[in-house]
Amino acid sequence: MNADWRAFLEARGARIDPDRGALFAGIGVAEPGCALVDLSELGLIAVAGPDSFDFLQGQISNDLRELSDSHSQLSSHCSAKGRMLANFRVLRIEDSLFLVLPRAQVPALLKRLRMFVLRAKVQVDDASDALVCAGIIGDCAETALAAVFGALPQQDNGLALHQQMTLIRVAGTAPRWLLIGPAEQVKPIWETISVQAAEAHPDLWALHDIRAGIPVIRPETSDAFVPQMANMQLVDGVSFHKGCYTGQEVVARMQYLGKLKRRMYHATVETTATPKAGDQLVVSGSRSEQASDRIVDARPVAPGRWELLVVVEIAAAEGGEVRLADDGSVLALTPPPYGFPAPPQPEAVGASA
Repeated sequence: MNADWRAFLEARGARIDPDRGALFAGIGVAEPGCALVDLSELGLIAVAGPDSFDFLQGQISNDLRELSDSHSQLSSHCSAKGRMLANFRVLRIEDSLFLVLPRAQVPALLKRLRMFVLRAKVQVDDASDALVCAGIIGDCAETALAAVFGALPQQDNGLALHQQMTLIRVAGTAPRWLLIGPAEQVKPIWETISVQAAEAHPDLWALHDIRAGIPVIRPETSDAFVPQMANMQLVDGVSFHKGCYTGQEVVARMQYLGKLKRRMYHATVETTATPKAGDQLVVSGSRSEQASDRIVDARPVAPGRWELLVVVEIAAAEGGEVRLADDGSVLALTPPPYGFPAPPQPEAVGASA
């Protein structure tokens, strides 16, 4: 964690967890209408050098040609079998590309990307402590943000730049912003917004990711899902036109030739257990026991009540029950807010060509 940022947050009464960052108040029955969240649990990987674009284009699932000074994108890095080892947000700041992902995922992805550098003129570095990440939830901060960044992005994944800071609009059921920059530039923005916003626990940001249907791959779920199982194609996290990248053949084959048998749902559950990312689920009506039926992420919303993202077999989700393995509690499943595409309709018998 950035030392200057840590001292700032501690002075504001935060308890610092080495893995999760600043822990302000937890989520209660009443959530704040506007909130500030320290996102020090996020890390950054910087990819720089003359060959950085071509190098990264061959390693991730989305098309870097769609990046711009006003647009970021979600993407992933897959194994040769097409399963996501990590997913992340990609943005460009000046001549460098940055991947934003859980800090716990940074060492493994850093090591793996460096394996593919070979003779490319590119540097892949851990930039997690060079910049800080903060989240803003709610619309009370827009005036303060506009005073710094000017016109704010109106579309999800839109991006605005000011000095060394980046502001990204993040999808959600409430307005959300991801702020990235040097600690000395982020601190005055935090102080201004905190007059109207509650300083909240990082679980609140993760909860809004769950509600938005945005999957976050953590060490517990690394190498568990093909991107389509986690709806990455539905949140603009996969390009099917960019050409080759690691795992591309499997991902493309599932899209064009295979039938998607599992996908990600939003879920709620009442339980005395503690659901966690990576926990396997008991799926009645499933044709087979599969390690892919598991929790993507889970966060509490009240004592004994949780919201989750889960990947389960479609047929079982629509006709069976999905339960926690710990205590057998039944999950209530719903589609994510962006919905699922309608299944292809068979051509009418006897229709003319």
